[in-house]
Amino acid sequence: MPLPLDLKFIEELEINLGISFPEKYKSKMTIQNGGEIQTDDKWALFPFLDKTDHKRISRTSNHIELETANAKEWDNFPADAVAIGENGFGDLLILLPDKSVPSKLTDNIFIWLHETGEIYELAENIDLIG
Repeated sequence: MPLPLDLKFIEELEINLGISFPEKYKSKMTIQNGGEIQTDDKWALFPFLDKTDHKRISRTSNHIELETANAKEWDNFPADAVAIGENGFGDLLILLPDKSVPSKLTDNIFIWLHETGEIYELAENIDLIG
């Protein structure tokens, strides 16, 4: 069960990665850090690492920063993408930087297909999914 998240943990990751997450995405994650969304597939959203206590650290061990680092080991994963969820079959939900402001991720949610490296847009923002 996803728990609420203090905004400071999102801000910490933004500093570590040198990017800013979309406001709608941050708002959703502060209410429910992680969880699932349903489209044609069932997607598990990666949480932000919550260091509040041992229970929250354990529940958020598959956090965005770790899962993005793991995804970057694939040859065809976009170097500037941030992994935010997975469908259990290797495909990932990703956020991509704004072309005019590379330090800002767009609201658009994309699917990255691990077998081909193909990327396509799933939704204009997180609020429009599941």
